[in-house]
Amino acid sequence: MADWAPVVVGVVLFILLSPGLLFQLPGHTRHVEFGSFKTNGKAIVIHTLIFFTLFTIFILALKIHIYAG
Repeated sequence: MADWAPVVVGVVLFILLSPGLLFQLPGHTRHVEFGSFKTNGKAIVIHTLIFFTLFTIFILALKIHIYAG
């Protein structure tokens, strides 16, 4: 049986944490912008760190497992 938790959690976090989609931290004109659909280098770095932190917490600390089959 394959563990699908890393794939599912990664895809969901990638969609939710895409800079400019739901929010962007830091924004172009303000610290936090919502739904701007624009991004910059700083926002990409910050969202990458947030993604890595949440992914690590969900997979390693909470030990989430999804088995199919």
